Amino acid sequence: MQESDLTRQPTTDPTLIYRYRDAIYAADLLATALVFLDFFTWLHANPSDLRQICRHFEIQPRPTDVMLTLFNAMGLTEQSNGRFQLTALGSEHLVRSSCWYLGPYYASLKDRPVCKDFLAVLRTGKPANWGSFKDEKSWAQAMEDSAFTDQFTAAMDCRGVYLGAAVAKAVDLNGRSSLLDIAGGSGIYACAMVAAHPHLRATVFEKPPVDKVATNSITSRGHGERVHVIAGDMFKDPLPTGHDVHLFSNVLHDWDESEVLKLLATSYSALPRGGMLIVHDAHINADKTGPLHVAEYSSLLMHATEGKCYSLTEMQHYLSKTGFVETRYRPTAASRSIITALKPG
Repeated sequence: MQESDLTRQPTTDPTLIYRYRDAIYAADLLATALVFLDFFTWLHANPSDLRQICRHFEIQPRPTDVMLTLFNAMGLTEQSNGRFQLTALGSEHLVRSSCWYLGPYYASLKDRPVCKDFLAVLRTGKPANWGSFKDEKSWAQAMEDSAFTDQFTAAMDCRGVYLGAAVAKAVDLNGRSSLLDIAGGSGIYACAMVAAHPHLRATVFEKPPVDKVATNSITSRGHGERVHVIAGDMFKDPLPTGHDVHLFSNVLHDWDESEVLKLLATSYSALPRGGMLIVHDAHINADKTGPLHVAEYSSLLMHATEGKCYSLTEMQHYLSKTGFVETRYRPTAASRSIITALKPG
């Protein structure tokens, strides 16, 4: 691949194609709530907050939050003063006593592996196996296997060719000299950044065996002189110093709140004064009513990882709590966005 490939945009918009893949598990989560929990019938009679819902159904807060955000975005529920209740759409079609009840229409889906997985994720809070394969390890463990790593990294790499160029275009890096791409996968985002900002150099910080995949990919794109790879574990090892920009691209959504805060604190410690943090991800809006396509994607993440799509309000809180200031939000491409923040000078 040539450097110019990462500075170009396609002539057509692939957003819908991204959304078809990202939304693939959302219907299964709806079916799980409807068929296994009879969730909407209960909520119709018992408008409740998140804690009350979790207590009644004996389900865990993280997956329940994802589920409720999805139903808000679908127009099935709404929230007022912290309490969730059904909308007219949800009341007419998802409550067992209604003559328009659609429960039996979804009942035939209950034996789908993803539906069964979602029930277990809701009850335990723990992610299911990747792709619902029963002989597959959890996502985090599977990433230690070379074959899975190659496949997964290739998937993220092809996505990043389009998304990376949009990130690079959205952020002002004038006066910045060096970027650290934390858990940067194939290095596609680091390559896109240096392609769009000729003054910039970059380092990808990634665990083995992904570090070798990144080295090969970066070299094949012709960026080996400006993008380097350092092997390390972002949860165990100190981040390399000497970089005035940090990038978390599609990373934080894989982890729960405590791990997100840990990663942000690690970045804050390693950045110099005045350093910039870029969080590139799909973000839920501030009041958790959508966008629908991001709420659908969050269902996939909740199923397979320890995380979810975080809302703007949550991310702003986490960044402020860590010490970052001047938080700004910008949309990029395919329902993704960046949040930038600075370490005080």
